Amino acid sequence: MTEQLRLMAVHAHPDDESSKGAATMAKYVSEGVDVLVVTCTGGERGSILNPKLQGDAYIEKNIHEVRKKEMDEAREILGVQQEWLGFVDSGLPEGDPLPPLPEGCFALEDPRLAAGRLVAKIRAFRPQVITTYDENGGYPHPDHIMTHTISMIAFDGAADAEAFPEEEFGPVWTPQKLYYNQGFNRPRTVALHEALLARGLESPYGEWLERWKEFERVERTLTTHVPCDEFFEIRDKALIAHATQIDPEGGWFRVPMEIQREVWPTEEYELAKSLVDTSLPESDLFAGIRDNA
Repeated sequence: MTEQLRLMAVHAHPDDESSKGAATMAKYVSEGVDVLVVTCTGGERGSILNPKLQGDAYIEKNIHEVRKKEMDEAREILGVQQEWLGFVDSGLPEGDPLPPLPEGCFALEDPRLAAGRLVAKIRAFRPQVITTYDENGGYPHPDHIMTHTISMIAFDGAADAEAFPEEEFGPVWTPQKLYYNQGFNRPRTVALHEALLARGLESPYGEWLERWKEFERVERTLTTHVPCDEFFEIRDKALIAHATQIDPEGGWFRVPMEIQREVWPTEEYELAKSLVDTSLPESDLFAGIRDNA
């Protein structure tokens, strides 16, 4: 008998789980792995990005409940479990200078106190592997950066009974590996862009690549490439379930599925912490764990 494998994916808002690592999660679900998505905020301050739903008075008034129902649908499509941390969306500040963040929002919480909620989730679920965002949040949304911050505290804190007492946060648990989602990486973007142009097709990535040059984005180390192309369609269905956030006719879906599978059939991660021996590059988030389970 081997111990049940468990994966926890920590995300900032509903829809993040479907745009970052969704095919990976669906793959592991199909293999019998328990997968739990922890969503830090309710996405209350998210803009309605689908032009077909903009101006809908009901959605604007009830955005929190609408996004919760969207999350429920996406969860069912992916086959994962999902729980909320219960923090309030910080919104994406815009302007020069940037306005202050709203009082009581996630990004203004005390990081250690906020991490305590995640510690309790980790100890209850007992994942061997946790995925989250890098120190830049994947992109500099304050909630994504805060998600990184509390994930790092909680990864270590889950095993620390002094920092987070068992009587309050549950019996200690030691996760074995922590990864950063790096699905939006330059090699993948360039490969798909060039493949589309070579076939005489329009690419949605030209502007992305120009912005990469403008912001001089530092390249990340891609340690782990998880083959999951047979689950790309499930990923897209889950993403479309977040109807307020995603235009099904938008840029997310302009690359034909057969080209995606041929050119880039994996999702990428950066191994940030590991308590087990593993050989890089990897093709499995549980590399080094399966043999010892």
